[in-house]
Amino acid sequence: MEGQEGTQELHLILAHKLFLLRHPDVQDIEKVQLKDEVFAVVKADDMAPLYETLVADGVLEKDQGILDSMRAKIDEEIKKLDEKIADAEENLGESEVREAHLAKSLFFIRIGDKEKALEQLKVTEGKTVAVGQKMDLVFYTLQLGFFYMDFDLISKSIDKAKNLFEEGGDWERKNRLKVYEGLYCMSTRNFKKAADLFLDSISTFTTYELFPYDTFIFYTVLTSIISLDRVSLKQKVVDAPEILTVIGKIPHLTDFLNSLYDCQYKSFFLAFAGLTEQIKLDRYLHPHFRYYMREIRTVVYSQFLESYKSVTIEAMAKAFGVTVEFIDLELSRFIAAGKLHCKIDKVAGVLETNRPDAKNALYQATIKQGDFLLNRIQKLSRVIDL
Repeated sequence: MEGQEGTQELHLILAHKLFLLRHPDVQDIEKVQLKDEVFAVVKADDMAPLYETLVADGVLEKDQGILDSMRAKIDEEIKKLDEKIADAEENLGESEVREAHLAKSLFFIRIGDKEKALEQLKVTEGKTVAVGQKMDLVFYTLQLGFFYMDFDLISKSIDKAKNLFEEGGDWERKNRLKVYEGLYCMSTRNFKKAADLFLDSISTFTTYELFPYDTFIFYTVLTSIISLDRVSLKQKVVDAPEILTVIGKIPHLTDFLNSLYDCQYKSFFLAFAGLTEQIKLDRYLHPHFRYYMREIRTVVYSQFLESYKSVTIEAMAKAFGVTVEFIDLELSRFIAAGKLHCKIDKVAGVLETNRPDAKNALYQATIKQGDFLLNRIQKLSRVIDL
């Protein structure tokens, strides 16, 4: 999936390659090429701290000569950067001092030294006055967080960015933050919030450093399908011009979205099977692969059953292009988990839906809460009487 414009942050491309290198489903022949590509990037950017970690994890083989060469280059570059900082502090203004400190921060990010990079970013922040420039430092921290998948760091940085926006900040950076937060929500299984944030950013997307626009649309569609109702899905996703211009470039995604909305369940299952590999090999979605598979099946089974008071298992199996045994096993799992509101009459081979009445459920909940409140008031009145 390639973006239309802008360039993705090289370290995040490297992070994805490292993810694939450790992935059990990636073929060995592909891993040989990936290993060469990773080593080339590590060597080119003198990423000694990351190289040592990868050697310890058994991802790369240790070459002491290359490691010593990297360390020597790093020491030399740090010396130059420190000289520039000292020169700026003695002879130049505050903005030049900040730029010199920023250059050192970016150097530590480039070589993959997380602790020193965070330390130096704090120092740079202390030299920064403008809210916009402080926001840029938060974005650097967020990129670092996504490289290491450090969700604690990402969460704190997003909160910090929101606090900075209360002091000011431009719309372009606010919109960029929505995409960062959306990616964080998706990576932590909050698909509903991720979908809302991604949909808000469709027409203003400029966050190419995280991923290309095609990938952004891929995430938007996947999160929206399991989060939105049919009416919202039609308005915000199926008919959205920004999505329509790109969705055809992503394999199986058009069929996946349209067949679900048009109730073409057999086509949906075929497209779904095609997409599973992409989801499994995605760095942010992979940990939630099984969960997403369950949720999307819940959505599609619920949509099918909504049209019927009762339906034969055979008719449902035919609609989905699967066997009766498969659909029977699938539904029994979802019913037992409370995901589907129906029951299976195995003798008659029929599914009977028993959708809860929303108004009735609300009435029962109100009665229950009212009883609880009255009990509390009675207990309180006894205490006051005493």
